[in-house]
Amino acid sequence: MKFEEKLKKKRSEEIWNEYCGFLDLNISEYMGMQKRLMEEQLFLWGNSELGKRLLKGRRIHSIEELRESFPLTTYEDYADVLLQKQSSMLPGDPIIWIQTTWEGGKHPVKVAPYTQSMLNTYKNNVLACMILSTSTEKKKFDVKATDTFLYGLAPLPYATGLFPRALHDEVSIEFLPPVEEAERLSFSERNKKGFKLGMSKGIDYFFGLGSVAYFVSQTLSKMTSGSSGKKGSSIVSLSPRILLRYLKAKRICKREGRALMPKDIFDLKGFMVAGTDNHCYKDELEELWGVRPMELFAGTEPSCIGTETWTREGMYFFPDTCFYEFIPESEMLKNMEDKAYQPKTYLMDEVQPGEKYEIVISVLKGGAFMRYRVGDVYRCMGLENSEDQTKIPRFQYIDRVSDVIDIAGFTRITESAIQTVVDLSGLDIAGWFASKEYNENKKPLMHVYVELAADSLASQAVGKEILKEHLTVYFKYVDHDYKDLKMILGMDPLQITILKCGTLAEYENRYKKKIRKINPSTYEIKELLQLQTSRYAVQKEGIRYE
Repeated sequence: MKFEEKLKKKRSEEIWNEYCGFLDLNISEYMGMQKRLMEEQLFLWGNSELGKRLLKGRRIHSIEELRESFPLTTYEDYADVLLQKQSSMLPGDPIIWIQTTWEGGKHPVKVAPYTQSMLNTYKNNVLACMILSTSTEKKKFDVKATDTFLYGLAPLPYATGLFPRALHDEVSIEFLPPVEEAERLSFSERNKKGFKLGMSKGIDYFFGLGSVAYFVSQTLSKMTSGSSGKKGSSIVSLSPRILLRYLKAKRICKREGRALMPKDIFDLKGFMVAGTDNHCYKDELEELWGVRPMELFAGTEPSCIGTETWTREGMYFFPDTCFYEFIPESEMLKNMEDKAYQPKTYLMDEVQPGEKYEIVISVLKGGAFMRYRVGDVYRCMGLENSEDQTKIPRFQYIDRVSDVIDIAGFTRITESAIQTVVDLSGLDIAGWFASKEYNENKKPLMHVYVELAADSLASQAVGKEILKEHLTVYFKYVDHDYKDLKMILGMDPLQITILKCGTLAEYENRYKKKIRKINPSTYEIKELLQLQTSRYAVQKEGIRYE
């Protein structure tokens, strides 16, 4: 029975129990499901050619044995098989391959296979996300087959493109614009067409990266208020219901002396955001739409793995998508210092409130990835929650792992990518490091600290604006996702500070260590910047320092 038929024939409580029942599990029941599914996956994976290759001829008979003897993996371990799409080597037959950026400047793309069983699980879990996005309390939700959905998603082959395809098989929710049309349109064209249709039909749901949802919401605000230069151009296409709301909202906004917002016109039922940096946008999105966005987590390799509930107080991981392990922060730091070190992992029933963890997944239902480091860090917020009556851990998404700078869910900038940009620029740069930081509006940026060579002719004249302009050209060339930040979101994420010549060497001499190239601690950056005024730093006439 399709979800749409269930909405007609089943009681709300039955539907809730089917899709959101995992929230009623205690930790023992949750781990029982995890281990049963993992044992099935271990059998499939261990007997596949991919599994045999990675196990190097060994036979693994239990989850405990796997965790003791099989090391954690990264995409490099799978690349030769997956990039050539060698389906015969995999534990399950792929129905579709999903694509994303691997590492800008070094590896163009990575792909991940999805089996039919994985797609079935994905479908059930995105329906759970829809239910929860409209819920106000346990077993209370508002989903109808006649609802409309503003299309704010990247199309296939990206992972978010699966979302509307999965819903299409289950319920007649109308996407604005229709999926097949939306996939042919540019980002700007999709926004304009979706908004035009929304003004006629109304908008019930909105889902996108937090940064994209914020940009689209601001665009809608400008268009509805007439600040786009086309005031009243959409009035003729408004439905009577929307027209009445529009005229009433205009009067209220004029009286209150503020711009029109989407919440003044649309009565959004469900609002979902994914990706990184959502904490930078949630408050403003709630103000614009009148609904607090519900955060969920999905990725190319893990699929859709986690969702918040009506409380918006942390994400719960679906027990049937992946088998989860967690690297505690102390082990992450050891591994950063020694790349050969194999960090210890904890299971879901071993995590502790307040602690930060890097997540490790084994994809269930015939997936390719085993003990795979996705590259995302979470904080455990609690083991139980009386407000939503759960007895399983919940998590807050923190960011990518510290050796990656991800801006607004678009970039994966690494040390090698920045070094490539520096090399291509031709500038005589003696040293650099980069940090993800936030501007005065609490929006993310990449702050690159640069030291020019003391004897360089360029160092006599190069200021930070010239350096920024020069490096930006090469960041766009090396990383196409970086280019999309400006093209799609209008963001300029690069900030430059020019260090006095000799600062990096003095830091190393004084503290007997080199500063981390990517995301050094705030304390380390403060230590280094204090050297700017020390007698050891050589000042070169003509350089404009900060």
